[in-house]
Amino acid sequence: MKKKFYITTPIYYPSGRFHIGTAYTTVLSDFLARYKREEGFDVKFLTGIDEHGLKIEKKAKEQGLSPKDYVDKIAKISLELWEKLNIDKFDFIRTTNPNHKETVIKIFLKMLANKDIYKGLYKGWYCIPCESFFTEIQLKNKKCPECGRKVELLEEETYFFNIKKYEKKLIEIYKKNPNFLLPHFRMQEVMNNFINKGLEDLCVSRTDTKWGINLPNDDKHVLYVWLDALCNYLTATGYLTENDSEYKKYWAPDLQIIGKDIVRFHAIYWPIFLMALDLKLPKKIYSHGFILMKKDKMSKSKGNMIYPDDLIDKYGVDAVRYFILKSLPYGNDSDFSPEIFISKYNNDLCNDLGNLLNRTISMINKYFDGEIKKTDVDKELENKVKKIINKYKENVEKLEVSNALDVLFDIIRISNKYIDIKEPWVLAKDNSRQRELRGVLYHLVENLRIFSSLIKIAMPDTSENIFNQLGIEKENQYYDGNYGKLRQIKVISKGIPLLTN
Repeated sequence: MKKKFYITTPIYYPSGRFHIGTAYTTVLSDFLARYKREEGFDVKFLTGIDEHGLKIEKKAKEQGLSPKDYVDKIAKISLELWEKLNIDKFDFIRTTNPNHKETVIKIFLKMLANKDIYKGLYKGWYCIPCESFFTEIQLKNKKCPECGRKVELLEEETYFFNIKKYEKKLIEIYKKNPNFLLPHFRMQEVMNNFINKGLEDLCVSRTDTKWGINLPNDDKHVLYVWLDALCNYLTATGYLTENDSEYKKYWAPDLQIIGKDIVRFHAIYWPIFLMALDLKLPKKIYSHGFILMKKDKMSKSKGNMIYPDDLIDKYGVDAVRYFILKSLPYGNDSDFSPEIFISKYNNDLCNDLGNLLNRTISMINKYFDGEIKKTDVDKELENKVKKIINKYKENVEKLEVSNALDVLFDIIRISNKYIDIKEPWVLAKDNSRQRELRGVLYHLVENLRIFSSLIKIAMPDTSENIFNQLGIEKENQYYDGNYGKLRQIKVISKGIPLLTN
């Protein structure tokens, strides 16, 4: 029986086209889901959109649409983008799905019956874009501490979730599970910014919007976005329904990928909700940084948004996937510029990888009429490649994907260096060294085969292209720990550039 692996992205707020930061979260999750499948896991990969709330109601009105028509339009756009980015084998949840709404109502009533939810009066500062309430102390320069926009003072009847009830238990969970929230410095931020200041009970309903899930016990209230949204990870498994086989199979999530801007909700409210339901908590939450534009956070108001579909149209999907995955160092921010993108595109993909493939194919055609057979394995080179692979896998398991890809490209770098050291053009002039020449070219092909088998979770089309040009059959298009697996291959008569610069 296969081991299971349940990985999620956050469900994205459909306020418009998704920029490259949103694409990063999804491509990273897709990479890790593919990696686990390659490792033999039964993977459930969930993404989706968070469709309720006052902000959506206002957006729809601005465009002359009903909220449902508006979110239907954005759902279509997002699915088209995931297809364009080659996101593979995912489930897509929408919070307007009837099954989600029905289960969330059951969850609310369960929490209400257990006295985790109570009715009260709220007075505080509210940020519409962030769908968040803040106390006076939390504001920065009288503006939202998270997005910097203006806030409104609101007073309204609401239902609260009793967060304080679970505060000590949450701290104990942090202590017992130091890897619950990664990177570790993110946990320290949560402690300093929220836990140590004391948690406030959370508003879970609103009366100023009709676009949401109506409370069954009080129909002038709709469920506030975070209780609705966070429960998607549960409702997508069939929790509290007759068809709960996925819940029984996959719960709890093994890894939840989020951006650092929603850490508070996932590291505090989400585990508390699960504790209230007496359910297992996620094993690990990873919070990544932001892709910045010239050191500044991307925003439509600043006109500095970068859209992945525009880059795909110009450079191709694999170049964009590679750049996205290479962009962010573990947990930190990174800057985007057209110059940085083009540099990685030219140096890593066109020059290092593309030229190695073209040189190898060209030499095999020139010296051996396009066919190469297995020779004795160069143990020194084999050991170097195996060490690279082990280091690559260690980095992926630690979620240091940018480092992992850099390590993997060491196979390409040592292969190019191998050509310089062995000088096959010199060997070709000496009839007594033809076996040695064949061995050099065989090892270049084998290195490209192994590299291609591992890079395919990041760059699936490029991997397939490499295999096709080298004439490598399906049964050899994976790495099983064996070096020197190829027996005989016939390469394409003339190499085709993987990418163009």
